[in-house]
Amino acid sequence: MVDRIKHDAPVLIIGLGRFGAATAGKLDRLGREVLAVDSSEALVQKWSERVTHAVQADAKSIDALRQIGAQDFSVAVCAVGSSVEASVLIVANLVDLQIPQIWAKAISQSHGKILERIGANHVIYPEADSGERVAHLVSGRMLDFIEFDDDFALVKMYPPKPIRGLNLTESGVRTKHKVTVVGVKSPGRPFTYATAETVVSNHDLIIVAGTEGDIERFAALGS
Repeated sequence: MVDRIKHDAPVLIIGLGRFGAATAGKLDRLGREVLAVDSSEALVQKWSERVTHAVQADAKSIDALRQIGAQDFSVAVCAVGSSVEASVLIVANLVDLQIPQIWAKAISQSHGKILERIGANHVIYPEADSGERVAHLVSGRMLDFIEFDDDFALVKMYPPKPIRGLNLTESGVRTKHKVTVVGVKSPGRPFTYATAETVVSNHDLIIVAGTEGDIERFAALGS
């Protein structure tokens, strides 16, 4: 049933803290219809003009969720994380309302396991994910870092010295270093897809894909 959800389906977001508000705002900018729910009247008023709909309600009550039509949504995000009890109650209500796709914020692994067991389809750890990303960036070698499942990452960085002035075949990026340069951006130009004949210079930015370990070793070349 999850596979049949429309890509532009309206989204129910519960909790207008920093994470929930950022999610709601971005979805609205992407053209998605959003119903944002929070128990705080002040937060609801703040966001009422920034998203499609914002209502004040206690999502810990399944009756309150029914009154705002939560059962009609196919995608819901529980962005409440500060209170584990509230988060669990809200997700349980969303499961009882048979919402097909439920995303939920967790503040710890144990919290996340509980959410998964009661029926959350996707559990998000924004604080932990942000911390891991920052840990990679503070070394100064990487400008942005996105890690996916199975230890696969995508990184924006300056090219290491040993590969500058050579095309990607000559520098042996893939054969020697086991990473792939996906794109290159020269000053004043947009990113372009990299080919075997692409030559990177001192001032270029590159997008690199590979395992976390291989990228770390590649980024450290010549440093």
